Parts: sequence; C-alpha cells; structure tokens
Amino acid sequence: MAGKWLPAAELTGSGRPVLHTGEVECSLLSSVDLECEENPNFPLFKSGLLIVTTHRLLWIPASSTAAFAIPLAAVSHIFSSSSSAKKSMIKTMFASPRVRIQVSATPEGRVEEGGSRSVVITLVLRGKSDQSDSFSGKLWEAWRGRAWESAGDSGSSSGVGGGVGGGGGVMSVRMPVVGVSGILRKEQEMWESTDKSLQDAFQDLNALMSKAKEMVMLAEKMRLKLLSGSNNQASAANDEEMGSKEEMQDWLLSVGIASPVTKESAGALYHQQLSRQLADFVKVPIERAGGMVNLIDIYCLFNRARGTELISPEDLLQACSLWEKFDVPVMLRKFDSGVMVIQSKSYRDEEVLLRIKSLVLKPDALRTGISASDAAITLGIAPAMAKEHLLTAETKGLLCRDVSPDGFRFYVNLFQEIVLDDLFLVKDHGTYSAWVSAAVASR
Repeated sequence: MAGKWLPAAELTGSGRPVLHTGEVECSLLSSVDLECEENPNFPLFKSGLLIVTTHRLLWIPASSTAAFAIPLAAVSHIFSSSSSAKKSMIKTMFASPRVRIQVSATPEGRVEEGGSRSVVITLVLRGKSDQSDSFSGKLWEAWRGRAWESAGDSGSSSGVGGGVGGGGGVMSVRMPVVGVSGILRKEQEMWESTDKSLQDAFQDLNALMSKAKEMVMLAEKMRLKLLSGSNNQASAANDEEMGSKEEMQDWLLSVGIASPVTKESAGALYHQQLSRQLADFVKVPIERAGGMVNLIDIYCLFNRARGTELISPEDLLQACSLWEKFDVPVMLRKFDSGVMVIQSKSYRDEEVLLRIKSLVLKPDALRTGISASDAAITLGIAPAMAKEHLLTAETKGLLCRDVSPDGFRFYVNLFQEIVLDDLFLVKDHGTYSAWVSAAVASR
C-alpha cells in the first residue's frame, strides 16, 4: 500500500539502506512521522528512522522490513515550521517540530521526479525540538548541493555498507575520506589527465576528499565489471584466471566504506547504526575465514575501510553487543580464556572438532601430539585461534593437554577407552590400539 505513494528503497540484511553510487548519508533522526494532508489515502508512516542523504530522504520503519524514499530531485520547496510556531509560545513548548516539503507527484499522487502536480509532505519530528534547526539545515544543504546531478550513474547500487560519495555543486556536501591509498581514477583514454588530477587533488583537503571519492567510485565500477565478466565467462575461464579475478574483487571490495556511520551524522543513533553497518561489513571476512574471525582483526579491517573516520575499541565492542537485539547473521563470542571473536550464527564447533580429531589420530600425532601451530596449518587459521579450538576440544573430552617448557602439546584422549577393572587390557581395535601400534613402530 505504501509503495503506491512513495518509491521503495532497498535494505541490507541488517536493515541498513543500500545507497546509490554517489550517495552519502548526511543526517539520521529517529521517531519521525510522514503525513500528507492533501492526500486522504496517504498511509500511516509512524515513528520511523529518517535518513537524509545527498540524493534522497529515506524512511525506515522500526521493524526494518521495508523502506521508502523521497528523491530530493522531486523536492521543489522546503518549509520549516519554526517561524510560524513562534506565534504561540505555549503550543511550541509541547508541539513536535514539523518540516514541510513540497514535492512533485504523478496525477495519481505518487511522489516522482518531474511529476505533473505538487503535494506537500510533512515531516513530524517527535520530541526533537532541540534538533529541528540542525536537521533543517542539513536537509537544506543536501537539497541545494544537488549531488544527484553530478553522479552520472546514480541508478546503480554500491553493494554492502552503502554507496560512494556524491559530487559537488555550489553547496556540495562535505565528503568523508575513505580508505583509498591509490586507484586508477580513469580508464585508458584519460591517462593524459592523470598528472593534472593529482595536482588538483593535493591543493587542499576538500579537493583530496573529492578525488578519493571518485577513485572509490571507479573501484566499484571495476569490481562490478569483474563480477559480470566472471558470470558470463565462467565456463570458458580456467581456474587460474578465476582465482585472479576473485583476488581482484576482494581487493577492490576492501577499498573502503564510502559512507561510514559517524557520530556527527547519526547522533544518538550512532552505535545502533554502526552495529548494523558492521554486521554488513564482516560478512565477507567471516566467509573468507571459514566462519570465525578474531575481534582484533575485524577492528583493523573495519578501521582501514573507514579511512579517517576511525572508531575506538569501546565503540566496536558496544556495536557488537547490540547484535543480540537485531536479526543479523553474525554474533560476538567470548572463549573461556577471554579471547573474543566474531562468528557466523551458522558456525558449528562440531565441524572443527572432527578435523582436529582426524589430525590427532595420524601416526605422528599419536606419538608426539600436536601444537597450536600444527592445528593452525590444518584449519587454515591463526595459531591463537587454533589454540582456542584445541582448548574447546579438551573441555569436550576429545584431547588431553601436556604442558612443558616447549609449550602446550595436545594428545588424543585415551582414558575413555581404558577399562578400570583391567588396566593392562589392550584391545585389538579402537584409538588405544592405534596408539600402541604407533608407539611400538617408533622404537
């Protein structure tokens, strides 16, 4: 029903908006209603999250199941209620601030750029009297910046975590610096202008951020081309070519988050939105690592992708702790030793324990045991993480630990097969028998 009047907007799995190329978030405000007195059939948009970007007004309900957008290109006027509200100071103290925008619409009343008629939509900022002026200012700045006109491919999406920065204009929005150290800015036919572009980029900070934004945009286009090329030529490409393409895609994907959530833009919603953006970001590293990544590694990767908008370890922990309230596919886990990791909810320890069991049952491991380094090579993870898995296997009775000056060594648990009534009985089958055979063969 709501899609009949407002265009739909796409959301990520964690409820974050998928931004268009060239689109950046400017401000976030919670508990906002949308009303249209001119249209009696306009649905109830109650107490949702309103996000102002360089291209759109995004309204997301509390359930985060769907989202709707008002293109800034369809806005013709913005009216603030602050001046009219001064007529009655008593009413102003208790009334919610209102911002009215005049937008173009189709004859049927659907908001659309270049519509033949105009309607007025009211933004009711519930209990936000102290933030109404700031919100109105950022809305005016985004609207006057007209960043959607300078983004040539504003229709395509930028993937997980949001789009890349919007373009200039007379009052262009200040773009965040993203984690880009150097990417080719243009294709082969524009190499002649590279020197001039680099000189312009270092004239001042704003020019540098603008060039970084364009480089991220180019990196995203290259990644999408690689994805489309690998899909179209999957049958003809060999394994080596596919491997190099996947490596290039991963490299481009780690270039940076072009619209990172900041305290300035999100305000009181900072940790909530940071938690959702982090949940989208960690999907690729977790999948690449087999379902579990050390929290310290995620902290480094996430800050590298955010560029200059760094977060503190406390912000990261608080963002991870909020995942329990959201329906996201990842979770924070703390081992008994205190090591914290981020893992997929579909991750199961049983699969790792089976691989560890097959490792310790090898003849060499039966004689000398295994170390954390041995398990790390088999599991393809860091030794610190491998040690945590070995300790978990010990608590489940699969392994026994031997502590020596050389460090920890883990052996298969033979106590489960020893018969207490006859300690010297050696069975001709089972793990105990395999251990005896391995010990005899080593002499």
